[in-house]
Amino acid sequence: MLSFWRAAFRVQYRILALADPLIRAMWRRQGIGNVLELRVANRNGQGVRSRMVGLLQSGGELYLGHPNGHVGWTRDLQASQTGTLIWPNGDELQFRVTRLDDGEARERAVRATSQHPFPGNLVYRLGRRRVRAEGVYFRLDPL
Repeated sequence: MLSFWRAAFRVQYRILALADPLIRAMWRRQGIGNVLELRVANRNGQGVRSRMVGLLQSGGELYLGHPNGHVGWTRDLQASQTGTLIWPNGDELQFRVTRLDDGEARERAVRATSQHPFPGNLVYRLGRRRVRAEGVYFRLDPL
């Protein structure tokens, strides 16, 4: 069953990548739930990566993560240890990260995936076992 969810999350994120220009245009006009733009230095030192991500909040803490293990932006974030979140109105938050390998904070981040806009919240909920087993999550500490 975990391999089904690995494939399902890959398909979901490929679709989101293809729809990125449309999603960004809509996001700039009206925002989309907890979706923000993340900017993080590329780990190879060549520029900045920009991705749309869902900011998770739980227990007064802020979290970012990916349900299917490491991807490019999570590797960049782990390497740089810092990033910037941008809201549709242009407000920015610079932060440092701490990777959550286990414990209550990681579990709060995993449960907070229900905050994502539909259908993401449903997909994360149905695939929660995969998210717990393979997801990569970070706590954000504002600078």
